[in-house]
Amino acid sequence: MKKTLLLLFFILLKFILQYAVIGSEYDLHRDEYLHLDQGKHLAWGYLSVPPFTSWNSWLILALGNSEFWVKFFPALYGSLTLLIVWKAIEILKGNLFALILGATAITFSVLLRINMLYQPNSVDILCWTLLYYTILRYVDSENNIWLYASAIVLAFGFLNKYNILFQVIGITPALLITKRKIFLNKHLYYASGIAFLMVLPNLIWQYQNDFPVVHHMKLLSKTQLVNVKTSDFLKEQILYFMGSIFILIAAFISLLRYPPFKKFQTFIWAFAFTMALFIFLKAKGYYAIGLYPILFSFGSVYLETLLTNNIKWLRPVAVAIILLCSIILFRVGFPTKSPKEIAENSERYKDLGLLRWEDGKDHTLPQDFADMLGWKELAEKVDATYEKLDDKKHTLILCDNYGQAGAINYYSKYHIQAVTMNADYINWVPLDEEIKNVILIQDSDDDDKERKKEQPLFEKISLTGKIENQYAREYGATIYELVGAKVSINKIIEGDIEENRWH
Repeated sequence: MKKTLLLLFFILLKFILQYAVIGSEYDLHRDEYLHLDQGKHLAWGYLSVPPFTSWNSWLILALGNSEFWVKFFPALYGSLTLLIVWKAIEILKGNLFALILGATAITFSVLLRINMLYQPNSVDILCWTLLYYTILRYVDSENNIWLYASAIVLAFGFLNKYNILFQVIGITPALLITKRKIFLNKHLYYASGIAFLMVLPNLIWQYQNDFPVVHHMKLLSKTQLVNVKTSDFLKEQILYFMGSIFILIAAFISLLRYPPFKKFQTFIWAFAFTMALFIFLKAKGYYAIGLYPILFSFGSVYLETLLTNNIKWLRPVAVAIILLCSIILFRVGFPTKSPKEIAENSERYKDLGLLRWEDGKDHTLPQDFADMLGWKELAEKVDATYEKLDDKKHTLILCDNYGQAGAINYYSKYHIQAVTMNADYINWVPLDEEIKNVILIQDSDDDDKERKKEQPLFEKISLTGKIENQYAREYGATIYELVGAKVSINKIIEGDIEENRWH
C-alpha cells in the first residue's frame, strides 16, 4: 500500500510540474502546431514523422484541442516512463529506497524538459524504455510472451519515430554477445513478423511517396547535424542527468561487477553500441535520452544494496543531491522567466550551451523558447487582415514555414486554414478551390520586400503588419495582402508545390 501511494504521489507530482514549467508569456511551440494539424489529415505517413502523432492529435482535437490537452499527453507519456522504471526496479528486487531514488531521478531530469512539449520525443523515450523493459523481462524469465511484447512496442515506436531503429541496431549485437541462443528461438522470428506487419502500412506509404524519410534525413544532416560537435553531444549527456549521474555510474558498475545483474549485461553492451553509433553519425544530444531510464533501475537497486548499515544515512543525502541539482535545471532549463529577463541574464544560459541553435550560432534565447513566442500576435494580425477582405471565400493564407501556418490555424478566431510550401502542409494546399486573394506571410530574411515577384499577378499588394516581439524567432516576419488575382494562382501554386516538395 505504501509503495502504491508513493507511486501515485510521483505521478501526480509529474503532472503538476509539467504544467508549471512554462510561463504565461509563452505560446505553444512551432512543432506542436504542425503535429496538431496532422490530426486533421490522418494518413499512414507524413513528410516529417510517422503516423502515431497524428492519431494522438486526432484525439486531442476530439477532446477540444485546448492547451490543457496538448500538455496532458506529453505529461502522460512521461508518467508512463516513470511507471516502467518503477516496475523494472521491482523486478530487480528493489525495495522502498530504490523506488524513491529511481522515481526522483526520472522526475527531476531532462525528461521534465522533453515532456514539456507535444512532440514525438516523449513517446520515443517511453518506447525505448518499454522495449528495454520487455527485454529485461525476457532475459529474467525466458518467457516467450515478452518477445511478442517487444515486437509490439517496437512497432509502435517505429510508427512514432524512426529513431527507435538505432536502439534495435544497438540491441542486436549486444544479444549476439550475451544471449546468442535467442537467435535460435523461433518465437523471435514470429514476433518479428508481427512487428513487420504492424509497420507495413507506413512502409508502403513511404514507398508510394518516394521515401520522404530519406530526403528528410539528408536535409537534416546537411542543415543541422553538420553543426553538431562530439564534445557538445557528450557534454549534453552529462547535463541531462546532472543531479543523478551517480546513479548511472552505479548502474554501469553493477552491470559489470554485481553478480545478481550478470545476466543483464546485454544492457551495457546495447548502450555502448548505440552510443557509439550516435557519436559516429553526429546525432543531436537528445536522440540518446532513451538509453538512460532503464539504467536508473539498475543503479537505484545497486545503491540500495550498498547504502546499508552504518552508511544508511547516505540514502536521504542521495535523494537530496538530485533535488538540489534540479534547482539549477529549473533556473535555466525551462521558460519560467520572461523573455526579457532571460535576455538580460543570458550568461548562465550561454555557459551551458543553451543559446546555441541548430544553425550552430548563439542567439538571445534558447531556440525552444524563441519558438514559443509571437504566434498569437501573428494569428491576430492575420485575422485583422482577413476580416477586411470582401472576398473571403476565395482567399488563401500562404505562409513561409510550418510554424506560421500551424499557429494561424490554431489561434485564428475565423478558423481559417493556412498552408505553406513547407513540411506536410505542401500536401494540404486546397488547389480544388479557386484562389483570388492571398494573405502572404514571409520570414524577416525575405529579400523581396516590395513583392516584385507578385506585382504582375495581383491588382493590389499592401503590407498589413509584421511580428514585433523582438524575442520571437519569427521577429520581423511580414504580412502582405494580395488582392484580385489577374492569372490562375492555382496553377502557379501547383507548380511551386512540385518545385518545393523536397525543400
